[in-house]
Amino acid sequence: MRLTKFEHSCVLVDDGDARILIDPGGFSHGFESLTGLTAVLVTHQHADHLDVDRLPALLAANPDATLYTDAASAAILGESGIAATGVQPGERLHVGTSVDVFGGQHAVIHPDVPVIPNVAYLVGGRFLHPGDSFTIPDVDVEILGLPTAAPWLKLSESADYLRALTPNVAIPIHEALLAVPGFFYNLYEKLAPEETELRVVAPGGTFEA
Repeated sequence: MRLTKFEHSCVLVDDGDARILIDPGGFSHGFESLTGLTAVLVTHQHADHLDVDRLPALLAANPDATLYTDAASAAILGESGIAATGVQPGERLHVGTSVDVFGGQHAVIHPDVPVIPNVAYLVGGRFLHPGDSFTIPDVDVEILGLPTAAPWLKLSESADYLRALTPNVAIPIHEALLAVPGFFYNLYEKLAPEETELRVVAPGGTFEA
């Protein structure tokens, strides 16, 4: 499995015959020229995870890729003339490798902010991308995309999430709101379980496992 990290929550996963792009959002760059994709996965409708303006060109350059999103995002995209397949927790997708769908809801930002759907994806039985959630699957997680900073989380909550899952490797994602992300990375490294390696992947960088 080869992971290529773009800014924020956008990750490319190459695994066997699969080439999967997750969360091509408005804070991410570098994914626009990708080709050979077998699937594009979107966790939820927020613009930092789903860039509706750049998505059509990406799909046009990847005619064999199926777009999968949570059901609410699929409805929104349909209004823009973009065909997407809505998925629900408990489903398994076959896109060159297995993708198991977990989660269901976005983490709470504030009681006055409506909670929207959010799905988490476990790719190849190894890499979990939780979107904007602290979803804990009922299976072991080897590689975790660790949410780093957001309006819906405190560092202590994300550190507890890391400890609860205890992955072999945690790769920070959702960092674009931070001016100095290294400060947070250092804290997560100190707070991580002994079994977990925190691996910071720079935009455009890769991690192989």
